[in-house]
Amino acid sequence: QIPVQTISPQPSDGTIGIEELALQLAQTISTCVPPKAPINLVGFSMGGLICRTYIQQLDGLRRTDHLITIATPHQGTWTAYTYNRPACRQMRPGSDFLRHLNQDLTPLTEIKFSSIWTPFDLTILPATSAYLPVGTAQLILSPFHKTMVLDPMILRAVVTLLKT
Repeated sequence: QIPVQTISPQPSDGTIGIEELALQLAQTISTCVPPKAPINLVGFSMGGLICRTYIQQLDGLRRTDHLITIATPHQGTWTAYTYNRPACRQMRPGSDFLRHLNQDLTPLTEIKFSSIWTPFDLTILPATSAYLPVGTAQLILSPFHKTMVLDPMILRAVVTLLKT
């Protein structure tokens, strides 16, 4: 049985940038996971961008086996204009942060990468922003952004993806 660790970089309200949250993730992984142990990451919403930053910019690629993102604004979301906070600005479509993160997706082809998304997401607009042209994309008809991580269909999909 593989141990599970929940890591939730804080604050998650957009008041600090995604790079700083990714550094928190990297520090927690280096503290809680043996150095040579491979990891699987599951990131919800902004958490998926935090995981991608860890993998693509902070040497997380060498130990990550699988990244699953759920309702992550890979291409940005128009709702990020709601707040003028650092991470919200980074999640706006066309932001410098997203352009830089998306300019080379090669690291995501070197691991198992999966994105789970729903066309009903009213937080990630457009909803198609929640998947990338690499790895696998799984559309699940889940009704609300905030409850996606509680949806039994999504939880089953995550388990199935991690078993493959």
